[in-house]
Amino acid sequence: MFAELWRSFVALKLVSGPLYVGLLAALFVGLAVLLVAHRDRRWFTRRVPLALVAAAVLLGVAQLLLVITKPFPDGLPWLVPFWIGLGLLGTTLAVVGWSGQRWWRRVLTVVALVGVVLGAADAVNQVYQPFPTVAAALQLPPYDQVDAADVLTDTTVSTASLADWTPPADMPTTGALSEVTIPATRSGFAARPAWVYLPPAYLVQDRPALPVWVMLGGQPGSPRDWIDGGQIAQRLDAWADAHHGLAPVVVMPDDLGGEASNPLCMDSALGKADTYLAVDVPAWISANLQVDTDHADWAVGGFSYGGTCALQLATNHPDLFSTAFIASGQRAPTLGDDTTTLQATFGGDAAAFDAVDPLHLLAAHRYPDLGAYVVVGDGDHDYRPQADEVVAALKKAGASVTSTRVPGGHSWDVWGPGFQGALPWLALRTGLPS
Repeated sequence: MFAELWRSFVALKLVSGPLYVGLLAALFVGLAVLLVAHRDRRWFTRRVPLALVAAAVLLGVAQLLLVITKPFPDGLPWLVPFWIGLGLLGTTLAVVGWSGQRWWRRVLTVVALVGVVLGAADAVNQVYQPFPTVAAALQLPPYDQVDAADVLTDTTVSTASLADWTPPADMPTTGALSEVTIPATRSGFAARPAWVYLPPAYLVQDRPALPVWVMLGGQPGSPRDWIDGGQIAQRLDAWADAHHGLAPVVVMPDDLGGEASNPLCMDSALGKADTYLAVDVPAWISANLQVDTDHADWAVGGFSYGGTCALQLATNHPDLFSTAFIASGQRAPTLGDDTTTLQATFGGDAAAFDAVDPLHLLAAHRYPDLGAYVVVGDGDHDYRPQADEVVAALKKAGASVTSTRVPGGHSWDVWGPGFQGALPWLALRTGLPS
């Protein structure tokens, strides 16, 4: 009974539905309770203004630190500091009103503050939607996670084409997710553990040689981005169910080296992220997975930073990845401005940067074998013009390009449906029945 209730609870959505509405209500009800916790004139004329000033100062300091440290190049949408500000206001109201309260008022203050903090946190979460469910927010094991040792085993590989392969009667109905370590043998890159999705057809004897898709996350972020925010296992399980268990083997490596790190997906003074993704990761795949060895059937994809990274890998290594899925990517890797980026990566050497920059490569070379699917949000005013520039550059370089816009901004409201819409195109490009 308890186990069933727990499973139902962790499956609740945090970005829509009753729990999201309840947490939002808890935020405003909690603020109201904290605001009227005292009724004397001094509370409203002295302590409430003090709490407002303290919350504003804390928010200002946080904003200043973001400007100074630049943990990520993009500015935050106004909703993020707004919700954080309300959470800080609830905290400062609780602090300035704590002294002199009776025990039951203190209990009420704590309960109200918990509601404010959780409500504000979920409101921020709703902006980008990295944690769509309670399970994702708690970083619980994915629903179909299995130990890597149980599935990364060699067996016979079918000689039949994917179109002619017949699934056995004992094929599982869903795929498997496993956390794996991909060593940085050549690069020395400080990579976190990666994730691998194996479709049902991979989990049988006489498995077919399936294509590989390397999917990259955003910044800040983790290799679990596509699992939590993108629900990639559920999407590909549904695809496999409609296609005799056939779906890609998906590898989700670390493209950052840390939650807020930004190595710009290249080899530079910031680290050898390109060597890790283009040498170490493919070497691990070849050594540990029984997959299609023809790189014409491999794809690379990502969203935001990961979308930019996918473009970089496809243009710098066309022999490795001839298919790219680019969701809300930038026109170029950046730390926020050209001067900062050049100095941090190549000590100000613009020529060294241009030698690996996608738009410069597209202007200098032809890419007739490259296929790119570019998706961006209709309301993504920062990234939509950049996506248009990337599409134009790809077409001019001879690449085959499919571009589309999805209602929404810079969030999983766009990236999830965008990936879903790209599935038939990706399948066709990589040799899967579509």
